[in-house]
Amino acid sequence: MMKKILPGQTIGIIGGGQLGRMMAMAAKEAGFKIAVLDPSMDSPTGQIADMQLIAPYDDLEALEELASVSDVITYEFENIDVEGLAHLSKIAYVPQGSELIRITQNRVFEKEEIAKAGVPVAKYIVAENFSDLLEQKATIDYPFIVKTAKGGYDGKGQQTIQSEKELELAKPLFDNGICVAEEFVGFTKEISVIIQRNGNGETVLLPIGENIHKNHILHETIVPARVGEATIAKATEAAKKIAEHLGMIGTLAVEMFVLENGDIMVNELAPRPHNSGHYSIEATSSSQFHQHIRAVCGWPLRQSELWSDTVMVNVLGQHVAPLASKIAQYPNWSIHLYGKEEAKHDRKMGHVTILTDDLEATLKEIDESGIWSDKLEEK
Repeated sequence: MMKKILPGQTIGIIGGGQLGRMMAMAAKEAGFKIAVLDPSMDSPTGQIADMQLIAPYDDLEALEELASVSDVITYEFENIDVEGLAHLSKIAYVPQGSELIRITQNRVFEKEEIAKAGVPVAKYIVAENFSDLLEQKATIDYPFIVKTAKGGYDGKGQQTIQSEKELELAKPLFDNGICVAEEFVGFTKEISVIIQRNGNGETVLLPIGENIHKNHILHETIVPARVGEATIAKATEAAKKIAEHLGMIGTLAVEMFVLENGDIMVNELAPRPHNSGHYSIEATSSSQFHQHIRAVCGWPLRQSELWSDTVMVNVLGQHVAPLASKIAQYPNWSIHLYGKEEAKHDRKMGHVTILTDDLEATLKEIDESGIWSDKLEEK
């Protein structure tokens, strides 16, 4: 039975990063209190929370303390302890449960469930070890990408294999256990569909964004995605099928490839608000963070109407100083910085959102600003 959590009650968040911070800001607008569990003393979420629990994510005592002070508990990233979350679900109200985390933490389980939902994924094999990969390699075509079943993000934990001569490059990945090898998909664009669902099965989607990566890290999200209406329809249907199959509550980001013929193929899932949905704070009638809070608190969801064409650009560590020096030149830019102390190279420090009536002119403005001129290779 879905509970209704009301203003004045406390939302517990596992994870203190920028996603938790933006969730907390949305929740505080509606009068909720925030408790956060994170190992860091000065986490982005902790800076604005009403209560901080400083402890590892698998610390059962800390999880039980979070349960004791929270009326509902959610999480802001997927690399948390599944067993700890399952235990927490028994003693606290965790509407998202632990099963979605278990599935999305493991690429084997994830691909199996996407296929069960009737949605296409790239052809793949599961290899227990490097010898197993050598035995099965003939069943998929080159080039293929070997990925660790667990862990890995922003391009980490994977290796592209162009030919038999390069197979040895994949060997170190098996130090982390089982791997998936999937055929390379000849795609024209990458898009993400962010779908949100409450405990009554009510479902809404954000307008679909087109993602541009550099060095395997999201650089820009362009909204609306520059794809045909048929592709939008197929992407929407795929996301709804997956959400329904998983019975998910909260937020699910479905990352997809768009093929030459306009069909889609699902790449991966993220069971939380997503970097590619940050544009929704300024550009829609209800952001992904407001919708997430509504979903886990048992509130009805709003349709996210797009106010304007939009570009969201990530601000990494190397971009902070150039951005700060040029803020006065771009009054139409909305700037978000996450409160992280150290601006490390390639670390996500913030983002910029630009509402526009001319996408191409705005993309040119971003390039010509010089802020993002580190000339990284595109994914």
